[in-house]
Amino acid sequence: MNNRKIYFAGGCFWGVEHFFKGVDGVLSTMPGYANGDAGWGGQAGGSSSTGWGGQAPTYEQVYTDTTGYAETVEVIYDPARVSLKKLVRLFFASIDPLSLNRQGHDVGTRYRTGVYYCDADDRLTLEEAFSLMERRLGVPPVTELEPLQRFWPAEERHRDYLSKNTSGYCHLPFKAFKYLRLYQDLELLLGDEPDMVARQAQTAALLQERMGFFWTGFYNVADGELVLGPFQGPPACFRIARGRGVCGTAWASGRTVVVPDVEEFPGHIACSSQSRSEIVVPVLRDGAVTGVLDIDSTAVGTFDETDAVWLELVSDLL
Repeated sequence: MNNRKIYFAGGCFWGVEHFFKGVDGVLSTMPGYANGDAGWGGQAGGSSSTGWGGQAPTYEQVYTDTTGYAETVEVIYDPARVSLKKLVRLFFASIDPLSLNRQGHDVGTRYRTGVYYCDADDRLTLEEAFSLMERRLGVPPVTELEPLQRFWPAEERHRDYLSKNTSGYCHLPFKAFKYLRLYQDLELLLGDEPDMVARQAQTAALLQERMGFFWTGFYNVADGELVLGPFQGPPACFRIARGRGVCGTAWASGRTVVVPDVEEFPGHIACSSQSRSEIVVPVLRDGAVTGVLDIDSTAVGTFDETDAVWLELVSDLL
């Protein structure tokens, strides 16, 4: 099967390129400037290797936000090893899809988010991925979905920037890179093992090993309650009723619950006095909640949207 291309704008292209270089199945990356004003002399149908005709904008010109270009990364991938659907899901896990013209501390139209495609046949897959994200968010993402109109490779000094400058600025949180490697390793580890208890046990063990949480484990729906399943950490509650505590709330709502301070959560069930913050992610099968992934930390404010997005991807592997 032939290699394919897709273009991702996700804020500063230093971090976006570094992120996708770590995705298994991605063959090469190129930071650059995409879908700017036609007056800069681009024409559709080109590529980073053949050029677009006209004159390329410089980084300094794009930085003024007067060219219409977005900092973008060309991703060439092997579809036999990684699907377009997976690439887009990972992309959404690396950005704030509700932030318009801003990612992290970077502000301006050059930092807008977008997915730009070359092949019209990719449109349906991309629309499905965007719809999935809209259902998760409850509102449409502000991320653009458009055909690639023009793309100019960035100057040499911007290519593979974070590999050359290990202390360089990156708007992506460090844990996003940790989660990326964990997610891919877990996918390989679970393979086609059919037993759910075994899959949950391996997932809890790998999460605990890589992320160092205080308590990581599963509760599974059985006889109208959440019943303790495989876990890593100190002893915990055996059973939790629907709607009770953080786990019961996530079960009843079918949505991830992030609790910065458990002492401020109404009805919190204190399985351990050492737990200070918590995140609970529903495990779904055919749209129904069959259990929850519960993670606790001894520090206040440990979990945020980055954890929520990535742990939902982990939950999907189950």
